[in-house]
Amino acid sequence: MALLIRASDVPAASRHDAWRAVVCDTLGPLDLRIDPGTPLRGQIEAGRLGAVSVGRVRTSTPHSVHRTPGLIRRDSPELYRIVLAVSGSPLLAQDGRETQLKPGEFALYDFTRPYDLAYDAPVHLAVFGFPRDALALPLDRVRGLTAVPIAPGAGTAALAAPLLRRVAGDLETYQPASAARLSGVVMDLITAAIAERAEQAEAVSEDSRRQVLLLRVHAFIEQHLGDAGLDPGVVADAHHISVRYLHRLFEGEQTTVAAWIRARRLERCRQDLADPALRTVPVSSVAARWGLPDAAHFSRLFRQAYGMPPAEYRRAHAR
Repeated sequence: MALLIRASDVPAASRHDAWRAVVCDTLGPLDLRIDPGTPLRGQIEAGRLGAVSVGRVRTSTPHSVHRTPGLIRRDSPELYRIVLAVSGSPLLAQDGRETQLKPGEFALYDFTRPYDLAYDAPVHLAVFGFPRDALALPLDRVRGLTAVPIAPGAGTAALAAPLLRRVAGDLETYQPASAARLSGVVMDLITAAIAERAEQAEAVSEDSRRQVLLLRVHAFIEQHLGDAGLDPGVVADAHHISVRYLHRLFEGEQTTVAAWIRARRLERCRQDLADPALRTVPVSSVAARWGLPDAAHFSRLFRQAYGMPPAEYRRAHAR
């Protein structure tokens, strides 16, 4: 497997650009996002197993890659990819679903449609790419399984996950003839594992599907509480559902979407105000951090929820 980039070998001033160039050259056009000034550490390696491309990514730098509609229009090879979390917990999102992979889990994503892959802690990933027609499953069946975690606990996945990890680790040791034969084995196991996961998904009741979607909505709201523009429309769009259907999901919660967002923001503010480590952070900054930039409005909401103004709550908790 060829080492494409080791961040430590590149001058610090040009590491971000070099990393971006390697990612786009090997994985295709992607929008790479790293906070300015964040030190970049890691390495990328790539190789081939017959018709299957294999890559290893190790990094301790929080960042994300995004396949946007504009980039898809520019260049859209007919590819599927599998990402395996060797270590760490990358977040994969596509088709209104998102999953935080656990070590040993893998998931499928479609390079012809928008997706996000992000990590906020050190990760070691193995990424496999192959033509879409190499996956011997109907397109509509596959589309329902993008960004769905496949755990190695049982069934074909119990064989596929360790094999994928071993192949990525030992790729440079295989002779060309062996690599070609092994690529067929890899594709057979991937296809079988995804087919099994599809059968499991089809057995889930509609009520369960609604509950799973509601949990994803809750998680999305938690992750975006700091966005002052977060509202039911944004939440619905992110999950490719209508606002009306989103409100129906919350009927069983005995609350509205907007009220849920407000309550979660206030609870995060309450936690920060009770945290001794944040006692020097102004109350207004705490509120703004969680999407409530209007200090007067925040103070009224907080008093209604907790019976006292935020500054008084902080003092009372300190005592």
